[in-house]
Amino acid sequence: MRSLILAITGASGAVYAQRLMEVLLQRGDELHLTISPAGAAVIKQELNVNVSLEDFQLVDLLPESADFAGNLRYFNYKDLMAPMASGSFLSGGMVICPCSGGTLSAIATGASTNLVQRAADVQLKEGRKLILVPRETPLSLIHLENMQRAAAAGAVILPASPGWYHGVQSPDDLVDFIVARILDQLGIEHKLMKRWGDLRKESTEQREEDESG
Repeated sequence: MRSLILAITGASGAVYAQRLMEVLLQRGDELHLTISPAGAAVIKQELNVNVSLEDFQLVDLLPESADFAGNLRYFNYKDLMAPMASGSFLSGGMVICPCSGGTLSAIATGASTNLVQRAADVQLKEGRKLILVPRETPLSLIHLENMQRAAAAGAVILPASPGWYHGVQSPDDLVDFIVARILDQLGIEHKLMKRWGDLRKESTEQREEDESG
């Protein structure tokens, strides 16, 4: 079991966070979660789910009937006494998914006005994994410069831009593509999608079978 941090902020793509939560908790990881007010608004808009920032419950985002081996700890975005706000808290990595332009800007400039920003600042200063998942498009020069600054400080910029080469059958496959890339960055094994080498092997084997038949 690893302690991981997930922050959900006010950019489109709440479904990526929802799926990431599900996968990590099914694995048995301890997940420390915080959600910004704008993040809660996007969850309402995109998932039709009302999330209480004062009294968050797992069932707010994930099925009550699901069997999760992991442990979820929720912290209000204003709670700067949360474990993730301190460098002494040893996390296996932090993911901000989705990451809004405002959150990206705050991280790039070292601002720490809420728990999301402070936790991200801690990850960078401690040299720990910080994965930012922006979805904004098109990108302005300001966005690009903020991404460059964050990357130079040690963050991983992982845009929510799913590929289509892994045999897409439904929107769920596109969601799993992004979640799979996040898990790769965290060093977590998964079977959410077929990798390029496996796809090429399958394609070659199928071609040889067709030719021999």
